[in-house]
Amino acid sequence: MSIKKKSELDSIKLDEIKAQVLLMKCTGDHIWSIETCQKEGIPDSWLNELRATYESGFDSDRNTIYVGDQLTNQYHGILDLHLAYKLAEYLGIDWKSVTDMAMGRRAEVRALQEYLEEN
Repeated sequence: MSIKKKSELDSIKLDEIKAQVLLMKCTGDHIWSIETCQKEGIPDSWLNELRATYESGFDSDRNTIYVGDQLTNQYHGILDLHLAYKLAEYLGIDWKSVTDMAMGRRAEVRALQEYLEEN
């Protein structure tokens, strides 16, 4: 039995169809937990690259992080906007040009989703 490289193992978890499905699940507003990403088959190398700790901004509810119904000051995970960029890149989409005219996180993700649906 041959030993596979890490990048080969990552590609086993994620294929084009799965990447498309995951991109359609993104909203631009959510932070995915590491556990959710692992369950969804996000490659470990992506998790290491994209994970971060986010802090609630209490200036508006839109900038406040909730886990369930509970407010939290900090949350460790992956911003689904960044995941959408990575998925688009994986699918061969030039996400920078597709999202160039979009205003805001939701609009950027929606632009990527619309591009995916149309092409």
